Amino acid sequence: MDRVNASTPAAPSDDPARAAFAALRTPEGEQLLAGLRDHDPADELATATRLRRTHPAELVSAALGQARLRQRAVAKFGAEDAYRMYFTPNGVEQATRTSVAAHRAARFAGLGVRSVADLCCGIGGDAIALARAGISVLAVDRDPLTAEVARANAEALGLAGLIEVRCADVTEIDTAPYDAVFVDPARRGGRGRIFDPEAYSPPLSWATAAALKAPRAALKIAPGIPHEAIGPEAEAEWISDGGDVKEAVLWYGEGFAPGAFRATLLPSGATLTAPAPLPAPPVGPVGRYLYEPDGAVIRAHLVADIVERCGGRLVDETIAYVTSDEPYSSPYVSGYEITDQLPFNMKRLKALLRQREVGVLTVKKRGSAVEPEELRRRMKLAGPNAVTVFLTRVAGAPTMLVGHPLG
Repeated sequence: MDRVNASTPAAPSDDPARAAFAALRTPEGEQLLAGLRDHDPADELATATRLRRTHPAELVSAALGQARLRQRAVAKFGAEDAYRMYFTPNGVEQATRTSVAAHRAARFAGLGVRSVADLCCGIGGDAIALARAGISVLAVDRDPLTAEVARANAEALGLAGLIEVRCADVTEIDTAPYDAVFVDPARRGGRGRIFDPEAYSPPLSWATAAALKAPRAALKIAPGIPHEAIGPEAEAEWISDGGDVKEAVLWYGEGFAPGAFRATLLPSGATLTAPAPLPAPPVGPVGRYLYEPDGAVIRAHLVADIVERCGGRLVDETIAYVTSDEPYSSPYVSGYEITDQLPFNMKRLKALLRQREVGVLTVKKRGSAVEPEELRRRMKLAGPNAVTVFLTRVAGAPTMLVGHPLG
């Protein structure tokens, strides 16, 4: 595969953003950025004033902006990578978290994929994970600055030999020479998040058609996508990291299970699957134990699988809290022992917490409009003990469940 990466592309004089980025990649710009690694944003005005005595004002502004972006990116990329990489504001917001990108790359690599066309590559987060898995990548983005940032990141991390970056319209890319296709459509517009999959850029229908032409493919989509928008050709996977749902992926082609639903929990890698949508689980009274499924399990509509595994039931047909009479341990749920069940009543809860000498209150809610911070404020907590309160519905009625975590 021919490599077309240029070490430092020239920026047109009529594009201030690209000119500023090009300046950052000069020796002076790199030295300035290195000195801002531990920069405190609260001191930005004083720092800018000091640096402008010895550096051009435009370069100082660009460096301070990039320093802020790098600090934000640490949460997704880790400090070692983030402080070597370059970012745009949209790039930080939309880039895949390293742990999630590495999971996806490992699935491709495990099936023998050696080359991927990464369409809508952004600043290159997924391309980096794929390259680190030993996969050659064509990374494509139509925005010139974004493509230059992706190219710079490949070089900064020593991966330019595996990542070719091309500035082009992804709809014009011939993906036939590649083992797999990955598409990450833009899901943000001028007014924020885009919820209609056909309003993605490119639309989900185009991305699906591109995926079906490839031997294998993956489409990154918002985790809140309606299940009815997922075609029967796809295996749908919802991924959480540290308990927070990060994204959904539609997998196509050999090695995947069309019509299946999957929930994957990172960092453990635990995966729960079902070959097809499950029937509605039973509903019944609250038992001694309550289980809160991981968000990926809920998004994948696999709560019924948890109910079956623990021999339990839902507390309400519209609420994803599972209850049972016997303890159950699983990586897919957080378990609690319930000590009290009360109809929703602030005064009764306050009296109970005072009686139990509760000073630390964790509030969880599903199906309740009450804000946890407001509830904690009204309880006037004092004491050495801790409890968890669930604000929810049981058989349609607003209910408070009091308990503590298992284990």
